[in-house]
Amino acid sequence: MISRGPAPDKPQMNGDTSLSTAPFRDARYAPRRLDVQRRTDGSLVLANPTPVVAAFETMHGALVHWAAQAPERVWLAERAGEGWREVTYRQALPMVAALAGGLAGRGLKRGDCLLILARNGIDHALISYAAMALGVAVAPVSPQYGLAGADLSRLAYACGVLKPDAVYADDAAAFAGALEADFIRGLPVIASANARPGDIAFDSLLASAPAPFVAQPDDTAKLLLTSGSTGRPKAVICLHRNIATNAAQITACFDDPDPPVVVNAAPWSHSLGANAILHMVLHRGGTLYIDAGQPTAARFAETIRNLSEVSPTYHNMVPAGWGLFASALEKDDALARTFFKRVRVLQYGGAAMAQSILDRVQAVAIKTIGERVSFATGYGSTETGPTACNIHWLNARSGMIGLPVPGTAVKLVPAGEKFEIRVKGPQISPGYLGEPALSAEAFDEEGFYRLGDAARAIDPADPEAGLMFDGRLVENFKLASGTFVAAGALRVAAVSAIGGAALDAVVCGEGQDGVGLMLFLDPSFNARHPDPAEVREAIRSGLARMNAAARGGGGKIWRALILEDAPDAASGELTDKGYINQAMARDRRPAELARLFAETPGADILTF
Repeated sequence: MISRGPAPDKPQMNGDTSLSTAPFRDARYAPRRLDVQRRTDGSLVLANPTPVVAAFETMHGALVHWAAQAPERVWLAERAGEGWREVTYRQALPMVAALAGGLAGRGLKRGDCLLILARNGIDHALISYAAMALGVAVAPVSPQYGLAGADLSRLAYACGVLKPDAVYADDAAAFAGALEADFIRGLPVIASANARPGDIAFDSLLASAPAPFVAQPDDTAKLLLTSGSTGRPKAVICLHRNIATNAAQITACFDDPDPPVVVNAAPWSHSLGANAILHMVLHRGGTLYIDAGQPTAARFAETIRNLSEVSPTYHNMVPAGWGLFASALEKDDALARTFFKRVRVLQYGGAAMAQSILDRVQAVAIKTIGERVSFATGYGSTETGPTACNIHWLNARSGMIGLPVPGTAVKLVPAGEKFEIRVKGPQISPGYLGEPALSAEAFDEEGFYRLGDAARAIDPADPEAGLMFDGRLVENFKLASGTFVAAGALRVAAVSAIGGAALDAVVCGEGQDGVGLMLFLDPSFNARHPDPAEVREAIRSGLARMNAAARGGGGKIWRALILEDAPDAASGELTDKGYINQAMARDRRPAELARLFAETPGADILTF
């Protein structure tokens, strides 16, 4: 066993303002710690021995604490016209208690399930914490499942798994079709807006007598659906203890007594937004400005508006959002001054991000404040809290997944030419609702959870340098020649090589003669380069350079098709976290796939 003690990560202060050597703003990270065990079977076990102070064991514990310690601090804010509707900790606690009383008065009890059809919002948060305080599990599903025009078969399947006892909708009119469906009709429906006859008005619950908070650490707090990218979604059991501990683990990565200020749009139907953002902010007594923007050209203006007014201390977006934001920062000095005023950590999640985007953001930071701001990312899944690993040291490199968070161990197990990553820690879910066999299969003989991913050490001789994601083992494929293709890594390399012309790519080619790409263009790049021939040439030259540097056929692009449309959110092709569901995109576009791999490619196909 090798034990590494505290290694200080201090900001560099050398006065240089170049992209590679400019000083870092202090991210207020705690020292990095790692225990390393090398096993005779080739496995590598990495563990973070940093103590974790589990100040709260339930989801409501932090709210009770901060209502007493910082009653006038704003917990949640959302847009209300040109201003903000704000709720302080002092205001929130009695509202949650009254809502809990209202839910209990309608018959909800420990062990029941509240289905949530709602966008992120203050009412959504308040009723979620009220239900969880009663021991009622909340099950927020993607709003895409139930909004007008949605394929309701996904919601029907989810309800079959979750078996909800009641429903909360932020707007009964927006989800009218879903609420009238056979699989929901007859359930009590609570609505914040446009309640129908027979529905329970959210405001009426606020007039209820408060109920005591009775949830225990091992009660189910949330049932979160997996993304379904590799099959039908499963309902992950998230205990109060799992989520509360994961927030404490993230907090232990920092030496920062100040409460965070966050502007964020990550959906609460997924663990990143619901746990790593919403509950992490509550755990630390911070303030969350709820962003209704989305990382698409049509919806990102709302995010820009919010970040033009609020200076965050921490900011997290999916890579597609960072690509759009980099363009906005480059054009708007006032936006850049507001954004970089006090932000200490930048983070991306949901998918890997091209180094070129990270560098563009850092260039604006150096121009604006004379410093770089550390870029981080986390790694995990719905089942792991979500955060199993993160970067908790000063960093300007894309593509890493960091090291285990405090109290967590990671095992890298040889799997052919790669290493499968497995995780053990107190934040890990016990399994899936109603699926005991699948739950048992998800863990190995030592109790490590199998994520189905591959990872590798950046420097095998020095594991403390960090880990890199090495692809989904279940998404990788082989060409007709038998050549292995690491689809995830290839996608990131291709988007980065193109240099901003494409927002994302779908990697294709299982059983084909070579790798094909379907490319979604970046509208902001098109606006700066209106000539389609110029865009096409930027893509061609970037991929050609990548191919020239690649080793082996699995790392080269054979053909590419520029798609004329944007990814479709209603179908699930674009998830509400803002990344492309690769399997869904391929399934939805059989005609494009046929053109991409036609025996004689058409003029619209780039060939290499």
